[in-house]
Amino acid sequence: MRKKGTRTAYRIVVLGELSDRYAASFEGMQVETKNRRTILTGEVMDQSHLHGILSRINGLELRLLSVQDLSEESR
Repeated sequence: MRKKGTRTAYRIVVLGELSDRYAASFEGMQVETKNRRTILTGEVMDQSHLHGILSRINGLELRLLSVQDLSEESR
């Protein structure tokens, strides 16, 4: 179990391409568009931060395809 405040790198994939305006909602995340999918990659401070990102995705009515923890600990 991770301690609160421990940063973890995540890759989050959603269906569709985000405009620059909507991509700005994910400040601090690298945004890449490929094959009609948007890939958000970056450090997430804690579970609360991750849930906030997922809530924004839901609010934009994007279809969530995957959430991947990229930390070495998860491999």
